[in-house]
Amino acid sequence: MTDPQTVRPTPVGPSPRRPLIAAVLLAATLLATACAPGPTPPAATTPAGPTTEPATAAAVVDVVRRQMEAQHLRAVIVKVTRGDQVVAEMAFGSSMDGVPATTDMHFRNGAVAFAYIGTLLMLYVDEKKVTLDDTVDRWMPTLPEAGTVTLKMLANQTSGYPDYETDPGWNAAFNADPFHVFTFEERMRYAFSRPMQFPPGTNWSYAHTNFMVLGEILATIGGKPLDQLLQERVLGPMRLDDTVATPTSAIPEPALHTFSSERRTALGIPPATAFTEEATYWNTQWGTPDGANQTTTIHDMATTAVAVGTGSLLTPESYDAMTGPHLLGFGTKEAVCAPSCFTQVPGYNYGLGVVRSGSWLLQNPLLSGIGATEAYLPSERVAIAVATTFLPAAFDAQGNYPNAADTLFREIGAVVAPSDPPPVPNG
Repeated sequence: MTDPQTVRPTPVGPSPRRPLIAAVLLAATLLATACAPGPTPPAATTPAGPTTEPATAAAVVDVVRRQMEAQHLRAVIVKVTRGDQVVAEMAFGSSMDGVPATTDMHFRNGAVAFAYIGTLLMLYVDEKKVTLDDTVDRWMPTLPEAGTVTLKMLANQTSGYPDYETDPGWNAAFNADPFHVFTFEERMRYAFSRPMQFPPGTNWSYAHTNFMVLGEILATIGGKPLDQLLQERVLGPMRLDDTVATPTSAIPEPALHTFSSERRTALGIPPATAFTEEATYWNTQWGTPDGANQTTTIHDMATTAVAVGTGSLLTPESYDAMTGPHLLGFGTKEAVCAPSCFTQVPGYNYGLGVVRSGSWLLQNPLLSGIGATEAYLPSERVAIAVATTFLPAAFDAQGNYPNAADTLFREIGAVVAPSDPPPVPNG
């Protein structure tokens, strides 16, 4: 990152494949180094198409091809826009052997849904249905510290609630059956089998638990299931026609297939033994609130970057509350929550369901063998959306892997917006 004081935490827990832990994995991605050289990646399988900036589009192609080789990527799908103009839109590599990747393929969007949830929360604030300082005992009085934890603390990860994703029992259950649909009640039992990480509002620590609770509360406020509320209030108005929620493992066709080695250690497979498995249809409901387990396309990711990055559905006050750098300098690394708790810095600071990195607003999920990033630079109206899948050489001896989509976004951002590029390692 460009800030010399940037904190660079390592991935959480016994299996750092839980890549919706955006804070941890963003830092891990920024630190990631290329693996040993691999096979030369295939050429783009979907042509770049019409572009208003041919030289920029060509430079984007060069970045993608270089990173495909360096990071051992099976497929890359990318879309870049400036204002209402398409700068680049293309797919590289293969979904499966013999099946080229295309720009209309569907994939999981993970924590991108947190930005939609943050937007729904702020819509309720704009409508005076709630305030960010309302405490959760209004809806869930039996939760720990329910009279102290606020909606804002849930949305900006300062509640102190422990993350079920770091619980050894939860990890063992996932590794035993990645197709299992974890209910809200199951996840809460894992989360609150351990004490609070810190008193509410006194530190910052990424925890999926926060958004599980927030999703349930928003559904109660709206009087409908969360998937219906998000569709009616957020996805529909944002014109996200290909973003679909399901509690199952279903993905609309054509699906971008994913492959992973992240269960290697749990399954006892020796490091020297070649191992990947198809992860396309693993159930990912575990990482999002009930009703927010979604699939999307590269087009909707780029549209999301613009809609969230401009606050198109919100008042200026709510947009600032959601996306402003209000946590800069806040947070401390503590043994009870490390490495997912650390000081918020310009290279990484959290809003309400969105991440700020320099001047860019983004989300960058990584799960079940799919890495993705959607990002927006308000000053230049630039949106970047990237999705990546991985070849076997992308995984280390423990089955871990960095978010190559985040790396690609940062390099592409430097090409498209050289006057205000995204922060990069040792920038």
